[in-house]
Amino acid sequence: MKLALVVPGGVDRTGEFRVIPALLALIERLARTHEVHVFALHQEAAAARWELAGATVHNTGDGWTRLRAIAAILSEHRRAPFDLVHAIFSGSCSLVAVAAAKLLRLPSLVHIAGGELVALHEFDYGGRRKWKGRLREALVLRGTGVITAASTPIIDSLNALGLPARRVPLGVDLRLWPPRAPRRRNTEQARLIHVASLNRVKDQQTLLRALAALADMGMAFEMDIVGVDTLDGEMQRLACQLGLERQVRFLGFKTQRELRPIMESADLLVMSSLHEAGPLVVLEAAAVGVPTVGTAVGHIAEWAPSAALAVPVGNAPALADAIRRMLEDEDLRLRMAVAAQFRTIREDADHTALAFEALYLRLLAA
Repeated sequence: MKLALVVPGGVDRTGEFRVIPALLALIERLARTHEVHVFALHQEAAAARWELAGATVHNTGDGWTRLRAIAAILSEHRRAPFDLVHAIFSGSCSLVAVAAAKLLRLPSLVHIAGGELVALHEFDYGGRRKWKGRLREALVLRGTGVITAASTPIIDSLNALGLPARRVPLGVDLRLWPPRAPRRRNTEQARLIHVASLNRVKDQQTLLRALAALADMGMAFEMDIVGVDTLDGEMQRLACQLGLERQVRFLGFKTQRELRPIMESADLLVMSSLHEAGPLVVLEAAAVGVPTVGTAVGHIAEWAPSAALAVPVGNAPALADAIRRMLEDEDLRLRMAVAAQFRTIREDADHTALAFEALYLRLLAA
């Protein structure tokens, strides 16, 4: 098959920076047996083309991005016809993919991978904040052949809108994250980790207030926070105000190779997001035997209570209590680590590629 994948970005030519690891894993697996062309809407400012993970990346560049991306798909189709068009993320990606597919009379798929179905007005986040976005999503998602999403909460949101969808998690590449058996804690001081860009939707303010409550309980811990800072030091200042200078370290961005040893040394991943479709980091942690405590979003919500501990969004005291409970009950922590790892290995990147290939074949047969 010749496949057109439409993505917002995450396919930087370096393969390490400004990438979405699960997306690269999927592209590499599809490219083993298919001709894959990736149309990136916002990877670089100037239009360009490069090879990555066995696929050809067509970077649209700035200015009239959606129209130019559709034109690029049509142009490549004229060179040699595509069999189908697949959008990873909705919004602009799905609009481009479905429009191009309609023009070419090809089947299309849309994978919901972000905040396309939410409206967080306070933080100017989500695809349903404005009536134009809601109308666009309604038209585009009803115009595609198959809708998929990474986790049960997103499937439920789609079903509530009258949109049938299939669950296809974006799995972790087990070659980059080789599984390690969950291990017992060997130090009195707990090692915690949080991996996410510092921004409003990831809600590190709730995370830090939970850690302050944990410190007030007398718990001994240290927390590594890994991720790009988009808040200009605001969270670092809050950590100082809360008296967490000695317990919390802000490590900035780390590549996958740099992140893995930090993750492997952790006892617990803690997430505080207001919204997630996944997130992939929960799977990466589970692969190396680290369980998760976090807000009830994405995989955390669907895995609770057997493979993760979930608390209400924005509830710092509840998050602190859940962390304490996990750290004080080692048998519970290990049971959850084993259950989470089982789920991650069962639905790894190979599983994701096979699931999408099965949907491709079903669409083409129809």
